[in-house]
Amino acid sequence: MLSNKLRKQIQQLNRKKYRQQWGLFVAEGEKVVQDLLAAHYVPVHLLATKPYENLETISISNAQMRSISHFATPSPLLGVFELPQKAIKTPTSFHLVLDQIKDPGNLGTLIRLSDWYGLNDLVCSLDSVDCYNPKVVQASMGSIARVQIHYCSLENHLKSLAGPIYFADLNGASLYAQPLQTKGALVLGSESHGISPALYEVAHQALTISKQNKNKACVESLNVAVAGAIFLHEFFRP
Repeated sequence: MLSNKLRKQIQQLNRKKYRQQWGLFVAEGEKVVQDLLAAHYVPVHLLATKPYENLETISISNAQMRSISHFATPSPLLGVFELPQKAIKTPTSFHLVLDQIKDPGNLGTLIRLSDWYGLNDLVCSLDSVDCYNPKVVQASMGSIARVQIHYCSLENHLKSLAGPIYFADLNGASLYAQPLQTKGALVLGSESHGISPALYEVAHQALTISKQNKNKACVESLNVAVAGAIFLHEFFRP
């Protein structure tokens, strides 16, 4: 049975302050929920509009699922999970570093890209969107269960790295003409502001995706998730 108390709590978990207050987050979708369970995330509630073998769920109606879903088109399965207790560490393998990424869809896609290319960690600035925002979790398509996401001071983090540091920068050298190493980190900034000026004090190599359309009326920049996909493809090209 879906109580009014549980309904209200699930709705409020759309906000970061309540996720932190209760130590919980919401995941919607069969694949996302199943991937989190497989990664040993701890479920507090599983709510479903149909039966699932080997899952203990609270059976609810489609109308009730619509009342608690954070999306226009609800999934038949929604989970409320405990926030994981993660140890703070410095990633030792190649990873993405994200500066001021505000859009949940972009962060979710970049988590998914990290998973696709076998990157175990992803580092975000403290002012980036929370990775347990329901829209981030949904956009990651379950990859959030396999990629460790860290929030920290990016300046301190980058200074601690031993490998090369690459910046995605419109004024950088062509991505396609440089030798690339899958060590260190690739830094991506927000579409609105780019990479924070303070980070440029850290030794780095600036790279850009060469624009082929020379028309001045052409689009000025790429979506950060699209740019991340192009960069990672080039770094991991066979």
